[in-house]
Amino acid sequence: MPRKADEYAVYLFLSSGHREEVRFSQIQEFQKWYSGELVPKFDSEEFINVPIKNIQGEYMVVRPASIMAIRVEPVFFGSVERE
Repeated sequence: MPRKADEYAVYLFLSSGHREEVRFSQIQEFQKWYSGELVPKFDSEEFINVPIKNIQGEYMVVRPASIMAIRVEPVFFGSVERE
């Protein structure tokens, strides 16, 4: 039986060499943001909002054209920490 992830860590790799991490509680939230905000403006130099739901009072904006890669990693909370 497959486990269900508790949240998803999404890593945005930027053309500047920086990596930013945002977390989504469900994969559908990421897919909605990705297909609704990022894909239509993939080559734009205008800023778009990146949702940061886990950190109160903070926000991030990014230029879609500067995103070189995206990595989505499921995060499982449990009693055993592995490294």
